[in-house]
Amino acid sequence: MDKLTLYSEIKGLYDQGFSLRRIAKKLDVSRNTVTSYLNRQPDEMGEWLASTKVRRKSLDTHQPMILQWLKEHPDLSAAQVCDWLEEKKFGKYAESTVRRYVKELRSKYKIVKTTKRRQYEAVPQLPPGLQGQIDFGQTVQKTPTGKNVKLYFYAHVLSHSRYKYVEWQKRPFRTEDLIRCLENTFLYFGGKPKEIVFDQDRIIVVSENAGDIIYTQEFQAFKQAEHLETTPCRGFDPESKGKIENVVKFVKSSFAKERVFSDIDSWNEECRAWLVRRGNGRQHNLTKQIPAEVFKEEQKHLQPVNTYQREVKNGQERKVRKDNTIMYQGNRYSVPLGTYNAQGTLVNVFVDDATGDSKHQHWHGDCQTSHFVWTWWFNSEQQPSPRSVIRYFRTD
Repeated sequence: MDKLTLYSEIKGLYDQGFSLRRIAKKLDVSRNTVTSYLNRQPDEMGEWLASTKVRRKSLDTHQPMILQWLKEHPDLSAAQVCDWLEEKKFGKYAESTVRRYVKELRSKYKIVKTTKRRQYEAVPQLPPGLQGQIDFGQTVQKTPTGKNVKLYFYAHVLSHSRYKYVEWQKRPFRTEDLIRCLENTFLYFGGKPKEIVFDQDRIIVVSENAGDIIYTQEFQAFKQAEHLETTPCRGFDPESKGKIENVVKFVKSSFAKERVFSDIDSWNEECRAWLVRRGNGRQHNLTKQIPAEVFKEEQKHLQPVNTYQREVKNGQERKVRKDNTIMYQGNRYSVPLGTYNAQGTLVNVFVDDATGDSKHQHWHGDCQTSHFVWTWWFNSEQQPSPRSVIRYFRTD
């Protein structure tokens, strides 16, 4: 409602006997506004309205300069205009004030804000076995008790067949987790692609210097052992690996959405079943082919997998106490009953963040505490080996 119409409404209601309070409530204005309008005569009101239409704005003194900027740089934002005004000592203005003023100038002088759009072209179909793309994602799921739990997942897709592999865990990924997932992926595929495309993630890449990529020490060792060709994407450019980005979205929307989480093992089993049923078992929207069917041919072109031996850190020797416990970093942890003997038993504690199983024959005796799971190795006589304790750090 413009001011002249509002003035007429207020005068009309007042002449009908409405109180100031009722007029303000009916027209949704303040009582001060009602009083101010009633104190003005019609001719005074007309003069006042005319004066408001020609009122100068605080930025009018800088209008020529702002117009010049907008004409030279049509894509210039109001925030930049605000900053340039302050930089050139023209004064400090609220961004909202500058935004409204720039909008009025663009409308009045027909200066359309231009934006640079990225140009796309169709990517030719890559040959089988050439490339795989990997990425990470995370979701928040409900538990049966209604609590929220954050889950993290690794996804891998073969660029030719669009055949996928997904693995979940309850903590953010580290380099050793990525290596484990890659090993599991190659096992799932029955081979490995020649090239891996990935983000410049901190668990893979330490830094980039003029195009030279410096990898983390453990990933570099794995890369050399597997003879992998790796191609990091440009930083903050997810569109350069669109296939895996679509897979991450697909996993979130088709598998994880509204699904109730109970435990990580069951969750991974459900995800593998989903891959068979839908992720790899349904027709791909773009290729119009079923990934599992195309993969049968691509699998013949995958390269064989080498055996990567993860470096094991030096152990720390601990003496088993009489109550079958050991002390580590000021905490007491139990060991299998019977480990202690009167002659004294020494064990080595190995700190290993990885969670993959050894390829050697072993027996698990897991003693779970609030932070650790202990895996005990037995010798060929099925007796506790006194120098073969491995500790897996656990954050969930």
